[in-house]
Parts: sequence; C-alpha cells; structure tokens
Amino acid sequence: MAESPTRTHRTPTAVDDTALDEVVTFTSELIGIDTTNRGGGDCRERPAAEYVAERLAAAGLEPVLLERTPGRTNVVARIEGTDPSADALLVHGHLDVVPAEPADWTVHPFSGEVRDGVVWGRGAVDMKNMDAMVLAVARSWARRGVRPRRDIVIAYTADEEASAEDGSGFLADHHPGLFEGCTEGISESGAFSFHPEPGMTLYPIAAGERGTAWLKLTAHGRAGHGSKVNTANAVTRLAAAVARIGAHTWPVRLTPTVRAALRELAALYGVDTDVSAPGLDVDALLAALGPAAALVEPTVRNSANPTMLEAGYKVNVIPGHAVAYVDGRTLPGGDEEFAATMDQLTGPDVAWEFHHREVALEAPVDSPTFAGLRSAVERFDPDGHVVPFTMSGGTDAKQFSRLGITGYGFSPLKLPPDLDYAALFHGVDERVPVDALHFGVRVLDHYLQSA
Repeated sequence: MAESPTRTHRTPTAVDDTALDEVVTFTSELIGIDTTNRGGGDCRERPAAEYVAERLAAAGLEPVLLERTPGRTNVVARIEGTDPSADALLVHGHLDVVPAEPADWTVHPFSGEVRDGVVWGRGAVDMKNMDAMVLAVARSWARRGVRPRRDIVIAYTADEEASAEDGSGFLADHHPGLFEGCTEGISESGAFSFHPEPGMTLYPIAAGERGTAWLKLTAHGRAGHGSKVNTANAVTRLAAAVARIGAHTWPVRLTPTVRAALRELAALYGVDTDVSAPGLDVDALLAALGPAAALVEPTVRNSANPTMLEAGYKVNVIPGHAVAYVDGRTLPGGDEEFAATMDQLTGPDVAWEFHHREVALEAPVDSPTFAGLRSAVERFDPDGHVVPFTMSGGTDAKQFSRLGITGYGFSPLKLPPDLDYAALFHGVDERVPVDALHFGVRVLDHYLQSA
C-alpha cells in the first residue's frame, strides 16, 4: 500500500502537561483497584474496567464492556484515523495482576502510593503503568484535537495472568469484528531502558515470544505398603522423569529475531563475529556480551522447568499414581522437537499431556513498524540503543495473533540504572518512577501519531 500524503507530512504535536499528571494519577488509582488473579477464575476485573471505560467515554470515545464470565470484564474502544484505507493498529493491556503478600512489601501492594517520585504497588510494572499511559494519551488527543493516521483500537483485557480464556482469547474468538482492519499490535514487555554497562542504555523491543507448553505428567504404579519392596513405585518413576527433564540441556536454535538481537549486541560490544555462520558458538558469544546477554540467553533454546509435584496421602502408603507439572516454553518452529524430547525424557512409565498451550510468535524486525518504534524511542533518548529481542514468556499477543495481528512488545519507560526493572515483574516492591511514566507517555503519543 502506498503511503498517503497525510502520513508523509504528518508532524506529531507534543503531549500536554495534563497527560503527564494524569498518567501518574491513573497508574496510582488503577493499582488501588485490587484485580488479583489467582487462577481458576478467582479474579474480578470489572471495577478496573469500569474505571478506564468511564475515562475513555469522557474523552468522547465509545468503549464497549464485554464479559465471558460475570465480573471478568474487557473494554474495547476505537479511535478513528484520518486515512480510512490504512490498516488499524491494536494497542492492548491487561487489567489483572498476580497475587501479592502485603507482609513482604515496603508499602501495601494495593495502595498505589506515590513516594519520592515513584509509584508503588502491584501492577506498577505489569502492567497498569502501560494501561495508564494509553488512557492518558487517548484523553490528551481529545483535548488537543489530535487524530491518528490509522484507526487505533484500544483493548483492556481480563485474565492475562492465567489462561486468557476470559480475556483476549474470548475477544479474539467471539468478538473479532471489534478488531476489523487491525494488522499489528503493541503491548507490554518492551522498550524499557536496560543498563548492562556504565554509560550504555539499551531499549529492547519485543519482536517475538516463545510458545507456552505447560505440561501435566502422570506416573502410574502399584499401590502398596510403604514397608514393602515395590519396583513399580509411581513416585519413583515420576521423580526420575522430573530429574531428567530438569537436567536436560536443550540444543541451540536461533530464530531470526534472536539472530538480529545477537548481531546488534555484538556490534555494540565490538565483538567481531558472523551470527549467521554455521557452527556459531552461541554460548561463547553470550559470555562476551556480559550482562546484556540476559536479553537473549533465555530464548536461544526451548526450555522445560518442573514446577509442581502432587503424590500420596500418607507416609506409609505407596500411592498408585503421582503427578507433576512442567513449565515448558518453545521457540518458533520448536514444537516438534519439544514433543519428541518430552517423549524421550518421560520414558515408558510416565505419560504427559498439555495442561495449557499457546503458539510462539515472530514479528519482522526489518519492517516499517519496527523502524517507527525504534525512531520514537531514540527521538526522546538519542543516546539509547534500540535492540530487538524475543520474550521468554508470553502475552495477550498470542491470542490476538489468531486474528492475523502481528504483535510487538512496546511499553516505553526510561529508568534509572540502579532500578532492576526486570526483577520487579511479579516481584516484591513493584514500582515505577514518575519520570519514567512521563517519558513513556511522550514516546507513546509520538509513535501513535506517527504510525
């Protein structure tokens, strides 16, 4: 599709001061709405959904509230662009958060306290900060009379921290019309600053996600008295399989996004290597990249980590079966290798099945979209270096990919070097600096006007 004149000559206007104030208020107040998702349907996002819907409606939009299960509410709104022929862009964020134990925190995790220029609480990082940035930008556009070139579809989802069945999965399967025309999307886990070395600032933008392969392992054996010899002990069989899985070293498999990340990081570190060369020693290259290797190391292989064990009911009774759960993650194109490896590692006495499964994703890093994301970040931090990366985990982009939407991780934040942002995901004392939110609003506003 040829570029329209409006795109060629569009000059984005700067975000207003009210948006900078509102993003802090919205982040704090959304944190104060407890949307803890404990799994198994134990969550209620509706109060947060109503909060964002009311503020979108006040900006002249027409948000739609949708539920698969009462209380598990999603919000979708569309901002019409100036070019009806342009593809639409999806901007999405989830409203639920993982649990938090107040006794472990410096401040109450659902206080939303703003202290010394920092907003504290569960969701400050994952991902009520981005929810607030999107809301602040949309309202700023209404005040300033800004219209984007392409339609922008805003979606606030439920249930991302569990199965997404009540959230993005429900929306993609039952309300695809709300996303008509959307070909690309942006959401969490990308474009936050990372400081691997003094004087070096990286902004990793996600252009891929590993697939989800959560497994249930079941071992069957012969029940009996704990004092008797039992060569068909289900617990023993299961334990042996779990130990094999935990000790397994997966082979290196480099996807296009990971190769691009290695190429750019190698150049920044002055490492002279051809990342496309056969026989590349990836582990040696990662060692040469120092702390920056953390962006890539989890995504050069498939992985499988045993996480849960269930067996028995009394110490002197050998149970007839035992169960384990494994968190498996697969690279794009790695499903067959993963399944074959699980067959081998579990052996003949342990059966395995998918407990939850979602696809791996890959997005082009040589696209105009990625170039636009890079440009928006570097405009506001010219000394920063944008690099592509693949997420080790997953997001709602997996479900929206069913609609043909290519996803990127882009929730921009400029963070101080002493803040270990990655460690705050699902961690204790989750928090985000006010200055980082202001940076994010400016970058997001600029990109969405330019897209």
